[in-house]
Amino acid sequence: MNITRLLTPFFAARARRTLRSASDPELVQLRQLKKLIANGRRTLWGDSHHLQQVATYDDFREAMPVTSYPDIRPYVERMIAGEPDILWPGPCRRFAQSSGTSDGKSKYIPVTDDSLRLNHYRGGAESVAHYLNHHPGSRLFDGKAFILGGSFANELHGTAPGVKAGDLSAHLIERINPLVDRIRVPSRATALMPDWTAKLPALVDESIHADVTNISGVPSWFLTVIRRVIERAGASTIHDVWPRLEVFFHGGIAFGPYRSQYEEITDPGRMHYLETYNASEGFFAVQHSPDAPGMMLLTDAGVFYEFVPLGAPDSEAIPAWLTTPGQSYSLLLSAPNGLWRYQIGDVVKVVATDPLQIVITGRTKHYINAFGEEVMVHNTDAALALACADCRCTVANYTAAPVFTTSASRGHHQWLIEFDRPPADIDAFATTLDRRLTEQNSDYQAKRAGDIFLAPLTVTVAHQGLFDRWLASTGKLGGQRKVPRLQNDRKLIDDMLRLNNDQTLKTT
Repeated sequence: MNITRLLTPFFAARARRTLRSASDPELVQLRQLKKLIANGRRTLWGDSHHLQQVATYDDFREAMPVTSYPDIRPYVERMIAGEPDILWPGPCRRFAQSSGTSDGKSKYIPVTDDSLRLNHYRGGAESVAHYLNHHPGSRLFDGKAFILGGSFANELHGTAPGVKAGDLSAHLIERINPLVDRIRVPSRATALMPDWTAKLPALVDESIHADVTNISGVPSWFLTVIRRVIERAGASTIHDVWPRLEVFFHGGIAFGPYRSQYEEITDPGRMHYLETYNASEGFFAVQHSPDAPGMMLLTDAGVFYEFVPLGAPDSEAIPAWLTTPGQSYSLLLSAPNGLWRYQIGDVVKVVATDPLQIVITGRTKHYINAFGEEVMVHNTDAALALACADCRCTVANYTAAPVFTTSASRGHHQWLIEFDRPPADIDAFATTLDRRLTEQNSDYQAKRAGDIFLAPLTVTVAHQGLFDRWLASTGKLGGQRKVPRLQNDRKLIDDMLRLNNDQTLKTT
């Protein structure tokens, strides 16, 4: 029986409903805001911000301040200790551990039952719906879904009984619908293993003989798993092992730098890719069409969005229906996990408004602007992908930071790159990468003009596994953890360089 054929009409109808919602963001978003306010009135946060008197969006803007994690940390700590009705009605037993803030502490994002139901699982279903809507001949449900996730934290200080913290994916896997669980690999026990040295071979063991039709996860981590499966099976491509594999639902980091590597280990004629915007704070957007310029904002999935024009004060935030194509914004959200006008830290560019579509262009804190060049992550991802194609090499991971001007030398960018397949000439690669970056960013091109103000970038080759070792040294090694691509100072890259130099000494 072709189970997928039976389910496709249901998912196709769902995709059409979502498209209609995205084409009328004002009506749909105001409906979401009304529901959020009604719930917020039953909380300590809502009481202290007078949500009882809020009736309109303008009221909401006036009553509710823009927040970041340090603003809500005391409230989250009370939720972790078991107090109900703090940021969202009722108790919260789950918290997604996310990367640290400027004070070095981890963030713990509430994962409420409502956020799982209205947003996170809804986003996953929307991804499947839009994929099937464009691939009616799919056999997606006639095999297994390989979902790569993280694990729970060993302990969290001050927790009430039953409270858990860890990667968002660990919460999603533990609470997944039993019917979905039956068509998923690996087993729950393996999926939640915290030790990746033991987890990786277990993932290979449990998936190598499975009939995998779709995979979901972060591109950099899944690349490692797939290569191990191919190696164990003695195969040439992953389709030799999983002949019915048809789609990769990916997110977390840009796919561009990894596309050529996936094309090498798959049969491109049988493989499809669908991008998602799924963060610890919520599931926000999905690529609704293979030809779409961006990801469609999920306007009816429990979240109310606001957009602050890049460089403008928070007071100039606007709702989704007033955004302008071509404009970049920092993103604010109010959501059923108790985040209110929360600065998620992502920079997005609106590329279309019917339906409303965005692309992620970087992080508000992940950029290089030491010399007025304003280089963002989407610039470096694109330049790196082009340089790799030019020089016939592939990259596993990278980061970049400024080298500041001194009395004896001009400033420049230093890239630390771990290659899967290195270029034949690293100096030629650096020159190519520098040229490609000038093509992607006009400010960088202006600073490089005439070779006067900014020197050419340099490339330092990282030892194999360096970025994994660095993540492990920070306590953040796992399937959902990511290397910061850009830094505007040298703190992180200097730590990585010390690890790299230590490895060099050990091998000489």
